[in-house]
Amino acid sequence: MQPDESQYLKRKCRTGDIDVHPTEKALVVHYEVEASILGEAGNARHEEKKECQKIIRLRSLNASTDVSALARKVVEECKIIHPSKLAEVEHLLLYLQNRKKPSSKCKYLFKTSFPNIDEEANINKTDDYIELLYESMPEKIRGSTLILHLARNPDNLEELLHNKTLLGALTRVLREDWKHSVELATTIIYVFFCFSSFSQFHGLITHYKIGLLCMNIIEHELKKYDLWQDELEKKSKDPENQSLQKEYEKTLKKYQSFLVKQEQLLRVAFYLLLNLSEDTRTELKMRNKNIVHLLVKSLERENQELLVLVVSFLKKLSIFLENKNDMAEMDTVEKLARLVPCEQEDLMNVTLRLLLNLSFDTGLRTKMVHVGLLPKLTALLGDDTYKHIAMRILYHISVDDKSKSMFAYTDYWGSSLLIILCICSAGNGLKMLMKRALKLKEPLMMKMIRNISQHDGPLKQLFIEYVGDLAAQIKQEGGEEFVIECLGTMANLTIPDLDWELLLKEYNLVPYLKDHLKPGSAEDDLILEVVIMIGTVSMDDSCAVMLAKSGIIPALIELLNAQQEDDEFVCQIIYVFYQMVFHQATRDVIIKDTQAPAYLIDLMHDKNVEIRQVCDNTLDIIAEYDEEWGKKIQSEKFRWHNSQWLEMVESRQMEDTEPYMYGDDPDALEQPDLFYSTDGMMAPEPGLSPDFYSQSYSQNGDFNACNGADGRPATAYGFRPDEPFFHGYGSTR
Repeated sequence: MQPDESQYLKRKCRTGDIDVHPTEKALVVHYEVEASILGEAGNARHEEKKECQKIIRLRSLNASTDVSALARKVVEECKIIHPSKLAEVEHLLLYLQNRKKPSSKCKYLFKTSFPNIDEEANINKTDDYIELLYESMPEKIRGSTLILHLARNPDNLEELLHNKTLLGALTRVLREDWKHSVELATTIIYVFFCFSSFSQFHGLITHYKIGLLCMNIIEHELKKYDLWQDELEKKSKDPENQSLQKEYEKTLKKYQSFLVKQEQLLRVAFYLLLNLSEDTRTELKMRNKNIVHLLVKSLERENQELLVLVVSFLKKLSIFLENKNDMAEMDTVEKLARLVPCEQEDLMNVTLRLLLNLSFDTGLRTKMVHVGLLPKLTALLGDDTYKHIAMRILYHISVDDKSKSMFAYTDYWGSSLLIILCICSAGNGLKMLMKRALKLKEPLMMKMIRNISQHDGPLKQLFIEYVGDLAAQIKQEGGEEFVIECLGTMANLTIPDLDWELLLKEYNLVPYLKDHLKPGSAEDDLILEVVIMIGTVSMDDSCAVMLAKSGIIPALIELLNAQQEDDEFVCQIIYVFYQMVFHQATRDVIIKDTQAPAYLIDLMHDKNVEIRQVCDNTLDIIAEYDEEWGKKIQSEKFRWHNSQWLEMVESRQMEDTEPYMYGDDPDALEQPDLFYSTDGMMAPEPGLSPDFYSQSYSQNGDFNACNGADGRPATAYGFRPDEPFFHGYGSTR
């Protein structure tokens, strides 16, 4: 790209998840920065995306802090957090406020006492401690423990590094003797862990290949654990054999002692690796060495401090597709299911967050249902500490058709004030869920209900009972996000038995729908749901007539002009026209009183496959019932095909003949760029189905001169009624 081809740099920031820091009183905000270099025409010439995170430290947070006020301050001062995230931020701050504070980062998740040393460690005697590393095993343990006592004080780390032989000596002893003493290996790895708590020392640790050594140690210890398990199982098969029983009890005591020491080693080794994985290149190396396998294998343990660390590590890794796939192959969901619920708050919280990350995968969501997580998650909706994250996982599960019906027909009990779903009678689960959502106006719960309503079959019939309640919520002033979900749920109800005409009249919804079609009258998401709702309603003949008489069709055309760059809006509005041309009354209005057919002709060659398909289907119906428009549609199809053929021939023979072999005017096939207004138009009808939520785009086809820069029509159509529909071709053609 030449320097003068670009105009300016455009940056976009999209906020992702907000999480608590694992060791500090801080929030971690994940966000994505997208940078685009725009050309003179405003089109993107080069784009780059980068995943980032911002740490918001909350040093003033204590037991007496006003969490609500602090949450508002965080949202106001951190521009990358959207105001809609206020409740989530407040929930996370409340969790941080009640979380037990670790004494130091080095002690977090690693509360272990090391051998008592008679003498107090002295930084000036570091060389003496290094000398002990070359003595017998007890002296090696004593020397490494004294060094550890120094390393646990962050103020000593810089001075310890001045001793050039320290890390080399520790590495050499660890590499040679880790199999001989679990205690020695744990102590030396703990020394390196203290250094790994600070990013500036990661290069040194990597230089000595401590990460690779730790992974080898972990793999060996896990294999040793399996051998001990097999030995215990063999000796416990004959409990009546006294001699064998005594041998079993003796082995069990050894095993329990071994288990305590081994889990102590695993905790500090995994934590060191977790610190080093801050660098994604290092994390990739760990992945290639099968770190996911080692972590998932460790989920079988019972030590909760070890489990918190392992699940935290897996949660960090799970954001990458390759790691997620590894977890799927290792039956991670099955092993996590036993941890829900659990008494340890930190373990419970991080387990749910890992399940949330995994729930983006369809196969893993299915496993969550099969292993019985659905009732466990629903029970958590009654717990203020976990209900938000549990609701998100349930929302993801509700997306799948196979899982939707289970929400209405399964026995789930929440605690405190909540019984979300139960099975006293058919459909009672949906009744309780709907009652809860309407009472508290919770958007996320309403989103779950909306997903359930997309499921075809007997379940959809249960929603007829609640259409009145949903319609009432639309007219009430409340949260826009909640209204969007109510509209979306109603738009999904393509039920023949539903009397839409009575519903529109009883709740006076037509003026509301028309008013919210005006560009800028509300957020785009809400306007789009209104269009979808109109599409569903206009499937009914009497409703279509009612909508047409209200003037909704000109409003839709005006909205189409305003949103012509948004494929989803365009597709849904065109689908409204498609529904309306099925009815005689509204078909006549669309054909005779509006320029909607002209818009449809102009969109016949859109880049989006769904838009082209809906346009073609709608125009076929119009051509069948109106001879004049049928001729225009046929002529336009011929004109387009002919222009494409001429362009192909021109490009092939350009070098052999004059520049314009079919005439002297290169713009002969292009149409004038005119814009149509909806002023004075009558109102035909709307109608739209949620089945056309397509995000697929094709790149085939060229576009007329009347089209915008992105292929979307910049005009209603490129001709006026008093002008010829197509250009006449000269004799040279």
